[in-house]
Amino acid sequence: MTVQKAPSQLLAAKLQIPPIPYSHAAGSWVYASDGTRYLDGASGIVNVNIGHAHPTVVAALRDQVGICTYASPGTFAPDLMEQLAAAAARAVHRPDDRVMFTPTGTHATESAIALARLVQRARGEEGRHKILTSTLGYHGNSAFVLALSGHRSRRPHEDDSFGLAPAFNPPYPGQHLGCPFDACRVECVRAVRDAIVAAGPESVAAVLMEPVNGTTGGGYVPPAGYLRALREVCDEFGVLVIHDEVLTGLGRCGLPLASHHTPGSAADIVTLSKGLGAGYVPLAATMLSPDLAEDIMTSGKWLPLMGTMSATPLQGRAGLAVLSVLEELGALDRDEVRGAALGRLVADAVRGRQVVTDVRGLGYFYGIELAPGTLGDVMRITRSRGLLLYPYVGFRPDRTGEGLLVAPRSTRPTAISASSARRWARHWTS
Repeated sequence: MTVQKAPSQLLAAKLQIPPIPYSHAAGSWVYASDGTRYLDGASGIVNVNIGHAHPTVVAALRDQVGICTYASPGTFAPDLMEQLAAAAARAVHRPDDRVMFTPTGTHATESAIALARLVQRARGEEGRHKILTSTLGYHGNSAFVLALSGHRSRRPHEDDSFGLAPAFNPPYPGQHLGCPFDACRVECVRAVRDAIVAAGPESVAAVLMEPVNGTTGGGYVPPAGYLRALREVCDEFGVLVIHDEVLTGLGRCGLPLASHHTPGSAADIVTLSKGLGAGYVPLAATMLSPDLAEDIMTSGKWLPLMGTMSATPLQGRAGLAVLSVLEELGALDRDEVRGAALGRLVADAVRGRQVVTDVRGLGYFYGIELAPGTLGDVMRITRSRGLLLYPYVGFRPDRTGEGLLVAPRSTRPTAISASSARRWARHWTS
């Protein structure tokens, strides 16, 4: 007699193909229950930056679980979180920043927005509350930040958007509508300037943008100098700059921050998350430049509330362990751009394949854009060959567009060799 499996009571997002029963994971590999080994080519959801079950982090977690997992920072001295704040600031070469911890990238974005508004009000700019974003950006999954995000298939219903919407087109092909150039150039920052003027500069608190587009568009990189020009436009109007580095930070784009590729573009506020917790604990950081923090503190205004699980000893210990591994790997070195070898491997693997219409990205993050209607088949083929990649869809203005993300864990520069290239090529569809 056939026993019918009860329907799952779990509400969860699903991909185009069924999930894999698994037994364990280690390094870059995930092992299915039947013994099949899969190469985790997307680092989970672009977050397992140092690989699965790293012994340094596992040992730190085991030790801390036996000491103390939770202690409210309002009641008990937050020694580990203070150590992590200093370590995180050093890691992204903003050593004097003040750091607020939260569990997720969504929380980090909301904290960044709250801090930007507080800074403006502390300066006497009571009317500055608007946050301007791009029509392709994605900044988290709460109703509030989804309303600010531009990704068309993820935006909430119009009735649920609080009257909020993105304000400008980003400088990417097919995304900057009405672009006067054959390909976007630094001058496309005019779209941001026009948005500030249209909103009324006296009402704008900050511009929020991903320095390199993340999962919504598959690794679009702005033109050289664009982020610096955006910084200059915002300075002209007294508008703060927030960089969403939740995905791109901590070495994902080849430098500690994606904005480090553009000198002179440093943001007032930076958010980190995926690579900070690295899949081990929910952990995010909102980093505020010291002069702005001083403005808030001397104004007597209250800081944003953090939340129950925003600064625990377990998060502190895990985050410190993750950063120590990233430092050991060289991922926090600002003097050497890493990941170029991966870019060559991806380009070689897909060259001449008609199903691939574009490859874009930087460092350890690349998007492979696919021909319309092929995503499900390509996912099935790559999985059958033991390769796990992460899909992205709906990035075009008409809500079409599909592709796969390549985002392996951070490695030492010598780890990507000719043998690695052959392995990646074998895993890709023929």
